[in-house]
Amino acid sequence: MGRKILDRKTLERNLTAIAGMLVFSMGINFFIVPADLYNGGLMGISQVIRTLLVQYVHLFSGTTDIAGMINLILNIPLFFLAYMTIGKSFFTRTLICVVSQTIFLSILPIPSVPVVGDTLTAAIIGGIFGGCGIGISLQAGGSSGGMDIVGMYFTKKYKGFSVGKVSLLVNAVVYGVCAILFGVQTAVYSIIYSAVSTLMSDKTHTQNINTEVVIFTKKEPKEILDYIVKEFKRDATWWEAKGGYTESRTYMVIAVLSKYECAHLRKDLRMIDENAFVVAKDGMSINGKYEKHL
Repeated sequence: MGRKILDRKTLERNLTAIAGMLVFSMGINFFIVPADLYNGGLMGISQVIRTLLVQYVHLFSGTTDIAGMINLILNIPLFFLAYMTIGKSFFTRTLICVVSQTIFLSILPIPSVPVVGDTLTAAIIGGIFGGCGIGISLQAGGSSGGMDIVGMYFTKKYKGFSVGKVSLLVNAVVYGVCAILFGVQTAVYSIIYSAVSTLMSDKTHTQNINTEVVIFTKKEPKEILDYIVKEFKRDATWWEAKGGYTESRTYMVIAVLSKYECAHLRKDLRMIDENAFVVAKDGMSINGKYEKHL
């Protein structure tokens, strides 16, 4: 039963991550590229290289954006870094997301005339699409590669480092180059797009919300404990209690999960014990060794 749940969940997560990359790519190709704006991170570097190749070297043209292919190529050494130092699971999720992102960016046609004429509006709408897409992929356990890999590597290697610090540094360089090569206005609108995208990603990605979960069950808690450990890589505590009215024996299982993990726990718990019920409290403040998951 437990293995069947995990296999089904893996498939659902992969498909959801791919769907998130589709939404992200729609935002890029339909709004950001026609407005001549740029992403942050490794994708932004890829877009700058793309523009230099198209406008100054005249190597590529047409409605196909080669930034996705450039991004894939730049990610190749980072894939090896992820596989060797971070873990096979993270490597697999990242590979699925980056490859699907490359395919979508290559096949989705770029409008010859911008869908939205106003650059600010295009930046906001593109940011909504892009941020929601990234958030959906992150919520499914995916990763868009690039600075996520670099950030995860430095976070594991150096105490006090974070993915956010790496992204902030790289984005500052990317938008500085944009200001020099393409003008301050392009850089400013690109920063607005990036800010909206980050906001929407945080709203969509509920891994950042800590939730205390208490499960009440009449069954022996071992299967629930095994599920939490294997599915979420979290620990849990249990103890035996007694019902106040019936005085029957009850087991309580307590764990701290993300809000996203809690939603999946509620769904899968019905397959383990359909009579169990869950009490959850969002926004828990946690001190000590608690690992946040992507």
